[in-house]
Amino acid sequence: MTSEILSAINILTRPVNEASAQSSHHEALLAALGANKALLLDQLQSNSSFQEVRRLREDVKEAAEWFCSETEDVTWSFVQECLILLLALSRHLTVELEHFQQAPPPLSVKLRTPEMAPPLPPDVLSVSQQKTLGAAFQFVVCLGLCPYLAAGVGVPLSRRSAFGAMVEKVVYREVSPPATRRLLTTTRVLLQLAEQSSLATLVFTRHLGDVMAALCQLGFQPQREDGRLLSADECRVCKKALKDLLGKVYQPIIIKELLILQGGPKQSAPAGSSGGPSGRAGLGSAPAWLRRLCGQMLSERLMQPNGVQAVIRAVLEGGTGGDSDWRKCDAVARILVACPQQSTSADDYFRLVCPQILDLLHLRDKLTAQQFQRVATRAALSVVLERPGLAQQHLLRPVLSPLHSCITASSAEHPQEAVEESALTRCLEDVYKIWVVGNSPSEVLLAALEEVLPVIFTVFCFTKQNVSHLRATCQEVLLWYLSRSETSSALSALRQLSGLQEPKNNVSADFHFAAGSDGGVRLTCRKSCSDGEDELYEKLSGEQWRLECLMQLLAELKDSDLPGDFFLELLQELTSWTSDEHRVDEEEVDVASMTLLEVEQQLLGRADRQAQRLVLLQVLAVMVECLQHSQLLRRTSQVVDFMVSLLQRACVGPDMSSGWNPIESQTLSMGMGLVATLLSAPQLGAEEYSCMSRLLPPLETVSLRHPDALIQEMASNLRAVIATHGAYRPENLTAAAGRFSRNAETKPKKKKEVESETDTPEIPVSSSRFLPASSQKPSPTGTVGRSSADVPYPPDNKPLSDWLLEACDPDVPTRAFALRILTQMVQRRDPKLIQAQEKVLTLFMENLEHEDSFVYLSAIQGLAVLADSYPDRILERLLKDFQHGPSLPSSKRERSLESRLKVGEVLMRASRAMGELAPHLGRPLVGVFLQGTRDVDQSVRASSLSNLGEICQRLDFSLGPLAQELSCCLTALMKTEKEAEVRRAAVHVIALLLRGLSDKTTQVLGDVLLDLYRALKGAVRSDPDEVTVLHAQLALEELDEVMRRFIFPQEKLEKKIVVLP
Repeated sequence: MTSEILSAINILTRPVNEASAQSSHHEALLAALGANKALLLDQLQSNSSFQEVRRLREDVKEAAEWFCSETEDVTWSFVQECLILLLALSRHLTVELEHFQQAPPPLSVKLRTPEMAPPLPPDVLSVSQQKTLGAAFQFVVCLGLCPYLAAGVGVPLSRRSAFGAMVEKVVYREVSPPATRRLLTTTRVLLQLAEQSSLATLVFTRHLGDVMAALCQLGFQPQREDGRLLSADECRVCKKALKDLLGKVYQPIIIKELLILQGGPKQSAPAGSSGGPSGRAGLGSAPAWLRRLCGQMLSERLMQPNGVQAVIRAVLEGGTGGDSDWRKCDAVARILVACPQQSTSADDYFRLVCPQILDLLHLRDKLTAQQFQRVATRAALSVVLERPGLAQQHLLRPVLSPLHSCITASSAEHPQEAVEESALTRCLEDVYKIWVVGNSPSEVLLAALEEVLPVIFTVFCFTKQNVSHLRATCQEVLLWYLSRSETSSALSALRQLSGLQEPKNNVSADFHFAAGSDGGVRLTCRKSCSDGEDELYEKLSGEQWRLECLMQLLAELKDSDLPGDFFLELLQELTSWTSDEHRVDEEEVDVASMTLLEVEQQLLGRADRQAQRLVLLQVLAVMVECLQHSQLLRRTSQVVDFMVSLLQRACVGPDMSSGWNPIESQTLSMGMGLVATLLSAPQLGAEEYSCMSRLLPPLETVSLRHPDALIQEMASNLRAVIATHGAYRPENLTAAAGRFSRNAETKPKKKKEVESETDTPEIPVSSSRFLPASSQKPSPTGTVGRSSADVPYPPDNKPLSDWLLEACDPDVPTRAFALRILTQMVQRRDPKLIQAQEKVLTLFMENLEHEDSFVYLSAIQGLAVLADSYPDRILERLLKDFQHGPSLPSSKRERSLESRLKVGEVLMRASRAMGELAPHLGRPLVGVFLQGTRDVDQSVRASSLSNLGEICQRLDFSLGPLAQELSCCLTALMKTEKEAEVRRAAVHVIALLLRGLSDKTTQVLGDVLLDLYRALKGAVRSDPDEVTVLHAQLALEELDEVMRRFIFPQEKLEKKIVVLP
């Protein structure tokens, strides 16, 4: 009978097909409702198929006390008929479902196979039936519920659609029954229908907000006693129904509907204005009692288990991840931080909410985790900002508890493992999300993190020795603290982490970190070490490793002044200790008048001071070794602080001559050069001079008391320049700085070198190394200063014959210097040298066989320059010597192989210098190198292949005729060569070819490309040498890039202008 009842409902709710002759839409709607009702009653009386429906309808109608047959309102009469039919359907489905559940299963069900579907219960409705019922429920809500809601309760029909605005005008509220009774009747029937599961889905998925609005109005709207239409029992029943409804429906939906019921913000809009279909403008201002009621119910939802997550899902579900979602996240965070009035105390509220906020950080669903974690981070930071005491108790302490457990762990309580891997991983990830991602530094957050900073640093040091996913997390947390905290706090933390201060809040001595099974870290009990030496070595190596890890952290602070401030603080401390040491040495300790305990304490105190000094020196040494000067001294003020510390150490002691050594003198001279370089800058402002004024007292002391007259003069000149703000500037200021730097060298220069130096002022390299990055500007020649390796051009008054004689001098430095001078003369195409070209060639070839590397490398450089300048004659001679050995009469045959390899180095440098002339000059080289690949010595074969790669990658299209021969040679060597060194060279030649030809590879090597590819693949699969395999993989990557560019060429947007004939 279900289909018959639904057919009756369809007759009642289907649209009228006849054209309406009414004058307005309101009259047409009323006429359609009356016609459908009359048609239904006629069908029930005349159609025999509706007999059961008619009987069931009469039973339901008799049981319905609220039914009013004498009403004059067409809309309410229509709603009553809909409610009667819906109740009849619900009663029928309930009876059929009871019979289905109580009846024994039929034989077909007993014989059912696993792949057969189970029988459907009778309350399952088809899509068309659900559509019919949906239309009926819509008529009931639009005609029997929404028109009777008070102003501001729920979303009015006029804001939903144009049809809704018309419905509000056709309802007559003045006739019997009263509007409140109609609202109560409709709400009760809908709740009664919702007790049936198949009908409840249709009611609550589409009309939950309207039902909740009706229950709120019926149960909680204030009523005057003289005009009261509902009894106290009826109000109490509505309140209970609302409470039950809020408890059994999905909480995010409930919260969303409550937010809609609560209405938009109070605003005074002009009459007739509408807010539009979307946004908060579509919500009217709810009455005060409803706003309070919705706020109370929302607070109750929030304080329930998983209430925080329900609120977030209600607000954020369906978001797009744009800017609006950011604002929603901030709004939800503010809601979570505000303590509701219903809570007994703020402590109880945050005790319930804070654990739920932390649980949001641990969601694994990627679709929702990002937004939920964003809300959790914002909420946590808001709690810390507004309620620091409660945040410390209920939020920060639970988050950091695993790290605190690492500090307070006891071997008696945890004999094996104190902190599990999962707990420590979750803790560090939460710290990263709240502190680093939130990025809202405050005193509470910084203080809480400072307590566990040594533990995080210990974890970081451990992960640097192993493969762990926590390494980056720990590094980011440590860098965040060092960059966001005050300078004094950061320096104190650095002193503690480096061991300069007494360690506190460190990992318990009985425990150490061990690798976890999932790539994390766990805290386990430390095994006792029986050997004292091993324990001492482990301790010392651990301290050294911690220092190196700390320097790696400081190296990441590229835009921070913290490394430089820490370095200068350590230098200042070193200076103060130096002065204290001089003062203690001067004081005589009367041991005779001291007791043994006092003597012991005196010795222990001195030992402790010595240990602290050693730690300080170790930290300074590691900083200078690991950090670049541009990071240690970024600003001019830091350079000045460095010089103040240096000069103060130089001024320590009553007499500078006592204990003065060359190393201190060299250091001080370098400092003088540094200050002179700063003062030689083209533009120095008042701020820089004001900063340098701190150098005046120590400079005055040095100028008066230093034993070296040159240093005294330099200090006096620098003091005068700084005091006059550059008004007085000696002409030799910068040159004097360079002279101090050069005089400090331990190895004296030769007379010839001194005479060859010019009077051009220069900045010493040793001083410019310590300049801040902003002050190191390139000179017009492109360099800051002249390197010590550069050789000045010889004066014109020295003849060429003298240089040729010195090139044969038995003294190695003199010979090498002369070879460098001759090389420069070749580069400058000196006319005298062009006439003696043959002699110079012979001289270079003879020095090529010298044993000292300084000499033969100078000869190699000279031959390469000579071949570049005069390639026709020189290359022919070099190729002959490379192929057959040295041709000089004085050459030693036992050193023939070494000489050939040196000539090969010359040819490689010459090949690189050919440039665009390589296709013209390189063909003879390719032939000789191909022959060299068959030499009996493996070193010559490898050298030939190396040179072959250098020349071939510059031949471009000239390589085409040689491609087949080259391919056969390389593939044969890769397959048959026994020496791994030669195979490596062969594979490297292919890589150089592909790199040099680039996009021309397919044109030049098109015929042999497949053979080369197969040879490379064979080397990757079967070659036993790992280096050869690596070279082959790199060559394959080059080939892959070439083919990708060939198959998928880059699109270019070009504009062409074509001139038509």
